[in-house]
Amino acid sequence: MTRTPPPFARFELMIAWRYLRARRAEGGVSTMTVISFLGIMLAVAALIATLAVRSGFRHEFVGTILGANPHISVYDRIEVDDAGRSDRSFEDYEAAAAAVAAVPGVAHAAAVIRGQVMATNAGRNAGVEVIGIEAADLATVPLVAEPEAAMGDLARFGEGEGVAIGMGVARELGLSVGDRVRLISPDGARTPFGTSPRVSAYEVVYIFQVGRWDIDRVRVYMPFAEAQSYFNRDGVADEIEVFLDDPEAVDGMVLPVLMAAGDVSVWTWRDSSGAFLQALQMEDNIMFIILSILVLIATLNIVSGLIMLVKNKSRDIGILRTMGLSEGSVLRVFFLCGSSIGVAGTIAGVALGCAFAIWIDPIFEFVNFIAGGGVWDPSIRLISRLPARLEAGDVLSAVALSLGLSFVVTIFPARRAARMNPVEALRYE
Repeated sequence: MTRTPPPFARFELMIAWRYLRARRAEGGVSTMTVISFLGIMLAVAALIATLAVRSGFRHEFVGTILGANPHISVYDRIEVDDAGRSDRSFEDYEAAAAAVAAVPGVAHAAAVIRGQVMATNAGRNAGVEVIGIEAADLATVPLVAEPEAAMGDLARFGEGEGVAIGMGVARELGLSVGDRVRLISPDGARTPFGTSPRVSAYEVVYIFQVGRWDIDRVRVYMPFAEAQSYFNRDGVADEIEVFLDDPEAVDGMVLPVLMAAGDVSVWTWRDSSGAFLQALQMEDNIMFIILSILVLIATLNIVSGLIMLVKNKSRDIGILRTMGLSEGSVLRVFFLCGSSIGVAGTIAGVALGCAFAIWIDPIFEFVNFIAGGGVWDPSIRLISRLPARLEAGDVLSAVALSLGLSFVVTIFPARRAARMNPVEALRYE
């Protein structure tokens, strides 16, 4: 009784390896093999690098949002006075902040004052957003207490009339630690002749850089009591800033915060930045589809190479079939030829893509040097550097896509070789 060899037996591996190594003069397709290998490697590397940058962008974007802005902003109910002016200030802001801070899952709650003013120094002007906050509360803001870069001493904030400003504001106005910045508000002191602008000068005690241009360029922190006086908000606060233990669970924290604060309204970080996150997700999906097409094109080189290999090895196929080799064995031999190129190209592509993501900073610095600088403008992209973040899910999706396409496209030329009639293959030999 004849024993049937198991699938992917040693002799099938040996034949496939000999075909892959064969030079073109011997009927092999070594050149096409190299081209197929390089195509898959570069396509997989491009896919992994793009996915890493995509993940880095989202992580950096969300991280700067969560690190420098409140996760939930709580506002009091709107009241309209006789003159028709609306006001939603907190009068009992300390009790409201304490009630919200006691909610399980809330890390910190702080009352703040907000206002927009013009900052000026040495003839330079800039519009800035002033946030009045207690020194102890400012120390709990992650990217302000531990920024990318900082100058001065945050401990001095709140002493006298010192303010903390973003690095972009300092550059725009030519300020450094110890200088005095003038803040001009149109809503100043009320006089019998109307409201006169309020002009005050404050010492810059701390300069921070969080990594987002729209924060570094406009943000100024002022001691809470001084902000109340400056903006004519004595005895009230504009809002309660809430920071959570798990910012991603903000949707489930809205109702507990509302119940604790009473008749209020809330605004979460998803509400303020949801459009950006949706745009990033849409861009992610489109880029993945486009690069998947690139991987597909690269794997189609395997089909071209295998078709040439089958044509060049038709005599060998006929001889093997007459010696008793089954259709299944022939199919597996050529399947191994194609899939091994896909596997090798995928492994090399993963290594290249991961290396690019890990060393993206020196690579980008080199590109920026070659281009003469100015390749990355943080005022347009809102982030100070090009981020990259390797995630296992992204790497596995790229590997699965590449291997899946390599295996699928290899089946068709392998079936053609298996179904070749040995008589037709040897007729003219």
